Amino acid sequence: MLIKLLAAVKKEMLVLFRDRAGLAILFIMPMILIFVMTLIQDSAFKNINEKGIPIIFVDNDRDSLGVLVANGLHNSELCSFHDSINGKPATLETAKQAVASGKFLVGIIVPKDATNAIRRNVASLVDQILNSDAVSENVNNIKSTDSVEVTIFIDPVTKKSFLTAVTSSLREFISVIKTKIMFKTFSDQISEFIPNKKSTPSAFNQTQIIKYKEVYASKVIGEVIPNAVQHNVPAWTIFAMFFIVLPLAGSMVKEKNEGSTFRLHTMPSSFLLLINGKIIVYVIVCLIQFVLMLSVGLVFLPMLGLPTLVIGQSYLGIIIITITTAFAATGFGVMMGAISTTEQQGAILGSLTVLLLSAIGGVWVPTYVMPEIMRNISAFSPLNWSLNSFYELFLRGGGVRSITPDAIKLILFFLLTMSIASIVSRLKKNS
Repeated sequence: MLIKLLAAVKKEMLVLFRDRAGLAILFIMPMILIFVMTLIQDSAFKNINEKGIPIIFVDNDRDSLGVLVANGLHNSELCSFHDSINGKPATLETAKQAVASGKFLVGIIVPKDATNAIRRNVASLVDQILNSDAVSENVNNIKSTDSVEVTIFIDPVTKKSFLTAVTSSLREFISVIKTKIMFKTFSDQISEFIPNKKSTPSAFNQTQIIKYKEVYASKVIGEVIPNAVQHNVPAWTIFAMFFIVLPLAGSMVKEKNEGSTFRLHTMPSSFLLLINGKIIVYVIVCLIQFVLMLSVGLVFLPMLGLPTLVIGQSYLGIIIITITTAFAATGFGVMMGAISTTEQQGAILGSLTVLLLSAIGGVWVPTYVMPEIMRNISAFSPLNWSLNSFYELFLRGGGVRSITPDAIKLILFFLLTMSIASIVSRLKKNS
């Protein structure tokens, strides 16, 4: 059994090494593709205008401030507003966990008694102004003991341009209610001391009542901002792995046309044993591709002035998702080779299928900027499963546990494609 397997591996390595043009396509072209696509998309990643980005909102205030912010976010085209998770009202902890897991890109928390804090702050400001001879001096010395801190949880996948737009909208919503509260409080307080006094002191605008606290909901130390490098290196690495469908399917079809497959079937061996040589060789090819692509992001792209690829902290998670992706890509290539009857058919069918799966899987355009219907469709692409896992490891500081579901999906995809290939091969053999 082992001798047969080693012989199959040796045969596949000899066939692969003889095709130098095919080796160039497998190793050199993906590296060039990463260079080109990263340089092209670098500015686009900085300036793209996202809409409908999912936001989770927690209103602990239950008063004017929280209601106005909720209404403003709900009616804004900029975001997709949510205030519950799995049918339950969101809380600070569940919101942070949901953002950290990538379910939402931004979480906004309005604290308890925020509206009352603004009222007390303004009332204190008015009292000190009306009871002081040195108005301007006292205004500068006022301590904002009742200042409001609105917490914003941020998924590292969120680009800075979108975050700026969200915080700007949030400040606009809050400034409306702040102004209303301030003027009403000024009017009520001043009317007690100065009847028929219509004007309000201009000094109140100098006090900063609303504060913002931006927290990256991730285990990664520091702020890992997604950019063209963080997206393109893993995305095009996955694409290159699945693109082995061309040489793999081509070699299988060529063997069938030349009669090699028929001679192999005359041997007392199962289809899976005969195909294991291809699987082993092309999984190794995929792993070599990953190492080369990783070196591009870590070494060569920084030489061009682009950011260095951040790979996170879970090396075991990277190894697991890389190996499972390699098996999924190899299984896909074997299935395409078993289905195809000519080399041209295998090349066209395989390449078009990979292009389609990569497009809906988020390789060309990140899924978080796609319409909702496309985000739902992308969940069926194996390239999306792998890319989401690399996002989880590289950007969100995830580990083995967080990428396990996607790794299981990739293994099941490999088993499914191998089963289909085995059935098709058996049917063609008996026909």
